[in-house]
Amino acid sequence: DKVLAMKLSHGGHLSHGDAASITSWCFEFRHYGVSPKTELIDYDAVEQMALDFRPRMIVAGASSYPRVIDYERFAAIARKVGAFLLVDMAHIAGLVAAGVIPSPVPHSDFVTFTTYKTLMGGRGGVILCRKEFAKKIDQSVFPGCQGTPALNMVAAKAVCFGRALKPDFARLQGQIVKNAVAMARQLAGHGYRIVTGGTDNHLVLFDVGSKGLTGDVAEDVLESVGIIVNRNVIPREGENPLHPSGIRVGATTMTARAMLEGEATLIADLIDMVLMNHDRPDVLTRAREEVSRLCRRFPATIGQ
Repeated sequence: DKVLAMKLSHGGHLSHGDAASITSWCFEFRHYGVSPKTELIDYDAVEQMALDFRPRMIVAGASSYPRVIDYERFAAIARKVGAFLLVDMAHIAGLVAAGVIPSPVPHSDFVTFTTYKTLMGGRGGVILCRKEFAKKIDQSVFPGCQGTPALNMVAAKAVCFGRALKPDFARLQGQIVKNAVAMARQLAGHGYRIVTGGTDNHLVLFDVGSKGLTGDVAEDVLESVGIIVNRNVIPREGENPLHPSGIRVGATTMTARAMLEGEATLIADLIDMVLMNHDRPDVLTRAREEVSRLCRRFPATIGQ
């Protein structure tokens, strides 16, 4: 079967037919990307690709795309070519559950998501679908893929969903976006190019290439002082996942520790301080101490 999905180097998921994933052996994938100028999804180009390729399924959803996705437009494209629409909202499920960003559920045939990441639960996954597909999905999970249901994980998901119904969860998710926006703004003020020009969700993707660095060097030196980020390919470069120009940083964990925009701005300052002095042990020691002080002020509290 033919599947049209987002290209990994443009923000898509590894599991959406990338050559390194087993999914690429199981289906015939073609990948859409973002506009070279805006770094936003080019929906007209997606539609033309769908008309040419005629996929059985279109997949929307990303792992490093910091903008809101137009699910209604994707649904219209899918209908036009007679394709199913699957949305993978693994990274943004908490934001969707809280109503902070639009939900793909009304527009999709299938929606998948994980219960960790922004949903902040234990490790696990969920498949939503229209009623007409429910029996086939259930049978595909059990007995198709699963021998015995893990009841401890079922209970963990119930706890996760119960927490997501509470007003405090909605406030937390809203603050995640505020913190990400504050971090992006401060990093831009330090001269980093923010991919797409900003963020609408929990993550910031920025380019360190203009500072004479690669993402792997930036990732390692930031980890050495206690700031955890990950190297990431960005749309305007070639596909070199080991030495990319991008850094992806999320605001979820800092917000769960009750940090607000002021702390997000401070973290951006610390990131710049470390990257601009990555070969100075004295500065790195000072940054490590500052990160430690910040973490002590905002401890990770069980049950928070």
